[in-house]
Amino acid sequence: MRNYATVVLLIGIIGIAGCASKSNPEAEKAAMQSAQAWLSLADSEKYVESWEEAAEYFKSAISKDKWQETIQAVREPLGKTVSRKLKSKRYMTSLPGVPDGEYVVIQYNTAFENKKSAIETITPMLDKDGKWRVSGYYIK
Repeated sequence: MRNYATVVLLIGIIGIAGCASKSNPEAEKAAMQSAQAWLSLADSEKYVESWEEAAEYFKSAISKDKWQETIQAVREPLGKTVSRKLKSKRYMTSLPGVPDGEYVVIQYNTAFENKKSAIETITPMLDKDGKWRVSGYYIK
């Protein structure tokens, strides 16, 4: 069985302490809506659509086919999503390994059919067109 601590994609948020952070409730709200819509696609196994709805940064980092292959390999063994509860959200303007910009790092306590306790980290960013889109996704 695969190691579920595998980074699914992009923003390797190893330690966000020391990164630029401030409060921005409006950005957090918009980013949360974007994350929830994107997670709905992933939960419904609409992996191609999740790639299409992702940030330009995300799409430039991984091809549609490679994304579908990667997320399918990680999510399928987990089974269906049973529950997802917000753990934290944090507006950031700087994160390790990515260009400065506007990001919201969101973590959920998630239960899957075959993994009862996981932490999902999803990171929407403010894209060049002014819309919040997912730029990174990680399951631990």
